[in-house]
Amino acid sequence: MPVQRPTFRTLDAFECAALMGMHHVGRLAFSFRDKVDIEPIHYAWSDGWIYGRTADGSKLRALAHNRWVAFEIDEVNALFDWRSVVVKGSLYILSPTDDGPLHGEWDHAIALLQRVIPGAFTEDDPTPERAVVFRIHADHITGRAASP
Repeated sequence: MPVQRPTFRTLDAFECAALMGMHHVGRLAFSFRDKVDIEPIHYAWSDGWIYGRTADGSKLRALAHNRWVAFEIDEVNALFDWRSVVVKGSLYILSPTDDGPLHGEWDHAIALLQRVIPGAFTEDDPTPERAVVFRIHADHITGRAASP
């Protein structure tokens, strides 16, 4: 009996963007000196940008030295039935008082994040300690898929 082999393919830009928009949990990878770390985060996707939030801590201290990150999401149905997207880009911290080139991005980010977590940045916020808002530009986006 012949063995049925899986098919692997590259996702096009439209498929990558669609997959990013369908999900809201991914993994943020970053490095500092000889240490690489990866952490799950909630996110919102909009027009080639990933928006997220975090708490003050070691992740932000590392990102202050190297803002180049990778971000990955996966959709797995079975061993050979999956899709994955990797985004590489620079992370930018947003501020509600920014009057520079990112002016207005804070409000946009909050609105997007509230679609993912409706109580975010209100008195009903389930994670109020995550008050640092950031965005990552998708400088490079790639995707792969497998099918049985």
